[in-house]
Order: sequence, then C-alpha cells, then structure tokens
Amino acid sequence: MADLPRGLLVSAPASGTGKTTVMLGLLRALAEDGLTVQPFKSGPDYIDPAFHRAACGRASFNLDTWAMGDDLLDAVTAQAAGAELCLAEGSMGLYDGVATRGRAGFGSSAETAQRMSWPVILVLDVGGQAQSAAATALGFARYAPDLPFAGVILNRVASPRHERLTRLGMERAGLPVLGVLPRRGDLTLPERHLGLVQAVEHPDLDAAISDYAAFLRAHVDLAAIREAAEGRPLPPPGAMPRPPAQRIALARDAAFSFTYPHILRGWRDAGAEILPFSPLADEAPDPSADLVWLPGGYPELHAGTLAAADRFKAGLRTHADTRPVHGECGGYMALGAALIDKAGTRHEMAGLLGLVTSYETRKFHLGYRRAVLEAAMPGQAAGTALRGHEFHYSTILDQPDAPLAAVADADGAPVPETGSRRGHVTGTFFHLISAEAE
Repeated sequence: MADLPRGLLVSAPASGTGKTTVMLGLLRALAEDGLTVQPFKSGPDYIDPAFHRAACGRASFNLDTWAMGDDLLDAVTAQAAGAELCLAEGSMGLYDGVATRGRAGFGSSAETAQRMSWPVILVLDVGGQAQSAAATALGFARYAPDLPFAGVILNRVASPRHERLTRLGMERAGLPVLGVLPRRGDLTLPERHLGLVQAVEHPDLDAAISDYAAFLRAHVDLAAIREAAEGRPLPPPGAMPRPPAQRIALARDAAFSFTYPHILRGWRDAGAEILPFSPLADEAPDPSADLVWLPGGYPELHAGTLAAADRFKAGLRTHADTRPVHGECGGYMALGAALIDKAGTRHEMAGLLGLVTSYETRKFHLGYRRAVLEAAMPGQAAGTALRGHEFHYSTILDQPDAPLAAVADADGAPVPETGSRRGHVTGTFFHLISAEAE
C-alpha cells in the first residue's frame, strides 16, 4: 500500500465560527506555495466541495462515516492519490453526529479524523473571552483521548492584549496556537437558508478566496500546520457508485446543482456519458439520453422561470413516456404538479408527479435518511437499502402518487417524506449518498 498523503481536519466547536473561511484560505495559500492539496468535506454537504475546488483546483469529495460503508470510504479516500497533503473540512461541531450508531457509524467530524489519522485543527471563536477559551479547547482536545489533535487557530481576536491573554490560557493548557486571526467583518461568505450560496453564484469568488489566503498567510504559521499533518496507508482503489444508465442527461444550473462529487466521479469512471442541460435556459434533455436526472438545488428561487420553460417541460414529458426520469429534493419538486413560493404564488411544474410543495409556510427538514425501496428507481432494485441526507424547508401540500420507499431517520424513526413514483418517473426528498452493501 502507498502512504496516504499526510492530512489535517479543520473543525470547530460549532457552526458559524469561521472554519470555512480558514479552510478556503489554507487551501489557496498551500496551493500557491506549490503544494498539491486534496480537499475533503466530512459529512453530507453538497455546497462546500465546490468552494474547495475553486480554492485549490482539485475536486473535493465527501467522507461520511454514517452514510458510507468501509469500501466506499476507501474508494473516496483513494481519490487523494497524487496529492501531497489532504485537508478536510468538518461539519457542525467536531463531535456532532447522530444519536444512534448506524451500520457505518455516528457520522461526526471527529470520527472522520480518527479513521483517517488526521490531526484536528480547532478553529475557536474567542470573541467575548480570553483565558477561558483554553478550557473549551482543552475539553475538545481531551474529550476523545485517541483523537489526534494538532492545535488551535484563534479567530476574531479583538486586540494585541486580547491575543496575549488568550495565548496565556492556551500555554497553560499545553495547546499549540497555530494562528491568530484578527476580527474582520468582511471575511464572511454570503449565505441563504441552506447555508452558503453556491460557488457559481458568488459575485467574485476567486478574489474573495485570494483575500482569505492573504489573510491566513499573514496570521497563521503555515509551516507549523504542514508539520502537524499525519496520515496512514492509502487503501486500494475501491468501487465508487455505479452509474444508473449509460447516457445520463443531468440538469445543471443555478436551480439544480446539488450532486455529491463521488456520485459523478463514480459514473464517469465507469464510462457513463454525462449530458448536462439547463432547465433555466429552457433546454430540453438530450433526446438520446437513457435517463434524465434532476439534482437538488434552489428551484424555489427560480420557480417562475421554470414554470415558463416550455421546451424543458415538454422534453421531460416526452422522455418520461418511454424512459426513466428521477429527481432529488429540488429536482423532485420540479417534477411535481406545482411549487408555491414564499410569497404564496403557485407555479406549475412538469406535472410528471402529483407532488405539490410550498415555501409559503416554511418547515425545516434535516437529517440522515435510510430508505428501503418499495419499487425500483434508476440504478437501484426494489428492496435495496439506500443512505442519504435530507435538507430543505418546503412543506408537502399534496403527494398523491405511490410511495417510492419506506424512509426512516438515523434513529430508525419513520419519516413521511417517502418519495413518489408514477410510470417511469421517481423522486425523493433525500439526496442519495450510497447503497448499503448486501
């Protein structure tokens, strides 16, 4: 076995502490220094990997210890071949996962770091405290004794005196300080209800990341960070997800872009042809495609445009007469009868399913999903157990079609979002991550 490039995992006590800014700045700064960096995202996030790729020029992949079995985790890890350093971004707080151990694990960022032997860099927002921040950091460092811990980056430091006092606490706790970031209000990425805006929507992403890199270069010890990295043997290349068809028409624009990178890499590596098209540009799917796949995204922000996209909807309907069409989350909503936006305006969708969804009264749906298919969907036979993640704010007003699957959360409790099927058309609210091995 070849050695896995040494790596680190950037995490934090909670969301909103600045770890994404640190991650992007480090990726760009290290790449500028001539290092080939392989980015990863711990957990079920489909927005951050696009930012990672923009920062360092290399595709980023999710590592999910709850939703992925060992073989798939090894296959995804093997994408680091040829890199000199791995840098992973955690999700939520370092130890935040699910309550019940699934077939693969709890799904926390700490679990990813332990599995990969990557020391943790803890990004700590020290606003409103000084020496007390060391108690928080020490708790995170000691909570799991076998978790490799590289040190801390102090974020939002108000003054030289604030830095001095906070450093004193870290020295007493025996924790290395790898960087000190002064408070700067402009070092934030624009957000909307699912988190960050998509990378393709940022008005000047490259300039923003360059600014982050310059800021990180001025205030962190890049040499010490590189020295703190550790690794383990690289697993042999494993099996990535198999394509559900040979020629796949994939919706790809600002309304439909949430597809996990390992899914697309698996399809392409197996020789599938990806045929992108834009519903927002009123493009119909390629008529020679074997399958049309509508990923998730933000159709609610473009509902009027989609309702008026007659060529797109006609092409979908023609395809669905004889061949499969599948939608995930936002793509599922677009296949339905109607979508009601937050202003209460009803927009007619493709009508291939009877689903009616509304954003007028928002309801938060978040969490891992395990689905056992009651009927086949593209690439998966009836009876297959799938793992995925659901994250949206829409409310179901009508779901008249037959359910696609029996769906439960990570604790095994049933959820009502069962997906739908009608003819050659299927849809789910969860984003597929993997199929369980038999």
